[in-house]
Amino acid sequence: MVITNKNKNTVEIGFEQQIWAAADILRGNMDAAEYKHVVLGLIFLKYISDQFEARYQKLLADDDDVEDKDAYAEVNVFFVPPLARWSVISEAAHKEEIGTVIDDAMRAIEKENKRLKDILPKNYARAELDKRRLGNVVDLFTNIKMVEHGTDKDILGRTYEYCLSKFAEQEGKRAGEFYTPACVVRTLVEVLQPFQGRVYDPCCGSGGMYVQSAQFVESHSGNINNLSIYGQDSNPTTRKMALMNLAIRGIEADLGGYNADTFHNDLHKTLKADFILANPPFNLSDWNDGSLNEDPRWKYGLPPKGNANFAWLQHMISHLAPNGKIGVVLANGSLSSQSGSEGEIRKEMVEDDLVEGIIAMPTQLFYTTQIPVSLWFISRNKTQKGKTLFIDARKMGSMVSRKLRELTMEDIAKIADTFKEFHQGTLEDVPGFCAAATIADIAKQDYILTPGRYVGIEKQEDDGEPFEQKMTRLTSELSEMFERSHELENEIRKRLGAIGYEV
Repeated sequence: MVITNKNKNTVEIGFEQQIWAAADILRGNMDAAEYKHVVLGLIFLKYISDQFEARYQKLLADDDDVEDKDAYAEVNVFFVPPLARWSVISEAAHKEEIGTVIDDAMRAIEKENKRLKDILPKNYARAELDKRRLGNVVDLFTNIKMVEHGTDKDILGRTYEYCLSKFAEQEGKRAGEFYTPACVVRTLVEVLQPFQGRVYDPCCGSGGMYVQSAQFVESHSGNINNLSIYGQDSNPTTRKMALMNLAIRGIEADLGGYNADTFHNDLHKTLKADFILANPPFNLSDWNDGSLNEDPRWKYGLPPKGNANFAWLQHMISHLAPNGKIGVVLANGSLSSQSGSEGEIRKEMVEDDLVEGIIAMPTQLFYTTQIPVSLWFISRNKTQKGKTLFIDARKMGSMVSRKLRELTMEDIAKIADTFKEFHQGTLEDVPGFCAAATIADIAKQDYILTPGRYVGIEKQEDDGEPFEQKMTRLTSELSEMFERSHELENEIRKRLGAIGYEV
């Protein structure tokens, strides 16, 4: 990528990181939660404007009508009316009215494209948004030019996702509503392998599950049009972010006509999904005011009012097609809790042969919480009937910052390959890492699904030193340590005594 500036020479820069670094400098004192919408909205506006401009130039070269909206719609390009085109916005970058120009552009685009109605941010004119900084952010995106690293769609889509992750990092605990770490989503996707069919997320956040699913299909030479995307989210702002995230990647989705609470207002009641991927709010309390007590979704038992973990699971199971699969992130408490009816619900799900696999994940994967989490995989039609795969991945991953860990692509591939061997019936248990257990094995553990109970302890390599020799050496070393500790103890007593303190 290069960034050009009419006042500076062309300079080579990298990708998402450099754009983020430049945009972050322009943030000033604005809160990350607010600035997120400034940056993401402009990335989206630049994306649809670039796509429009490319189509516009092709129509011009072919001597076709450049203002024919159908000519854009037929190639899945949003029509951008004249006053909303990036050339108009960039020209106004350093005028006092830049905020109003952008807001007007957003409204004009929504008016021309029904898919975008009411989802674009339109608060750039507000007084508290520094117009000088806003103009500089506009300049930043004006100057993005691709040379050899793929299409604008690629770079802007990746930049959108990268900025989401960085805003999640900055917002900390508040970010849980909109962002699931990419390595967690990739693990779910690589295990489930959603090549085609209906993909559903009942708490979709900013749409990361969909994006990763589409990328999985494309990376395996498939067609993302073979996926039908469904979902909803209760947060109106988060839902809009999801729709922009999907639109910038050319993914059409049915997220319902509005934001809604999934438990109280299921927007896809008749949907039977082939794949369900979700990261619901951990340990959500007060989810049921009593009006849901007789809901038919609770086939395995009414979940306790104080924790929605098994409400989410049962909601998803109710939406599964006959061969459907689920991959879901849950707090580790769901593996062993006996509070309320949770133990009984978990037992019934195991006995119904739904639980295909459980992965205990490493700590510090989330910006938003230190709660240890696990991945549940549920299947209506398991390849290995009566068996469940347990994986202890707690030692996997590497620290990418002082607070954050990520699973590497090698880690994710190892997990996915383990599931593949399990499905094929060729898996060999690896002590400390993976094991297949029968329903009878799980019953002996009181239906507790903590992987450590099944995978056992990792084998220690034999260092070749005979036991008697090793014990002689170790006891000798211990004796020396005791002797040294006594010397230090006497030295401390002596020094304290010298200043009048006896111990």
